[in-house]
Amino acid sequence: MAGNPLSPHLQIYRPQLTSGLSILHRITGVALAVGTLMLLYWLVAAAQGSDAYAGAQRCLGSLPMQLLLVGWTFAFYYHLCNGVRHLLWDTGWGFDLATAYKTGYAVIGGSVTLTVLTWICVVAQGGAA
Repeated sequence: MAGNPLSPHLQIYRPQLTSGLSILHRITGVALAVGTLMLLYWLVAAAQGSDAYAGAQRCLGSLPMQLLLVGWTFAFYYHLCNGVRHLLWDTGWGFDLATAYKTGYAVIGGSVTLTVLTWICVVAQGGAA
C-alpha cells in the first residue's frame, strides 16, 4: 500500500463536465484580468489625446485583437453565468448530478449565445473591422 498513489493519475481519470467547467472558470478569470489590461490601454490612450487614441484604435481594430476581444467577451459571459450558478449552489440548490449537468450546459449555451448577440450588436453599430 505504501507505493500506491493517493489519487488517480490523469491517464486513468475520466474528465467530467463539472471538472472541465471548473477549470474553464479559472481560465476565464485569468483571461478577464489580462483582458482588462487591453481596456485600460484603450482608456489611457483616450485620455492622452487623439494621436494616442487613433493608435489604440488601429491596434485594437486589427483582426488578431478583434479575435482576442471576442474571446474576452466569451470569458466575461462565461464567468458571469457560471458565477450565478455558483451563487445558486451557495443556497444549496443544484447539487444533484442531473441538475449540475443541466446548469453546466446552460452556462455554456448562455455564454455562447450572449457572446454572439453582443458581437452582432457590435458589428451592426460598425464597431468591428
